[in-house]
Amino acid sequence: MGIIVMLILGGLVGWAASSLMGRDEGVIKSIIIGVVGSFIGGLVSQLFTGSDKSFLALSWTGLFWAFIGSVILVAILNAISKPHHA
Repeated sequence: MGIIVMLILGGLVGWAASSLMGRDEGVIKSIIIGVVGSFIGGLVSQLFTGSDKSFLALSWTGLFWAFIGSVILVAILNAISKPHHA
């Protein structure tokens, strides 16, 4: 059950970060962005707080750092991807 919750929350966090940063990703990419972003957020959290446990718990703090990490990941993706012309 825990993996299902992680994938759902990862998808939501990835979707929110992608939407904020102007990317239109599908469900699978949003899940990947959210899950990878949570690891990035954990590293950033450790730099700021000195604790590496904030991203492990299902909490508002964990979701916050997962979102921050996802935004960082999407910003990196935006920087290295080809520009889209409308």
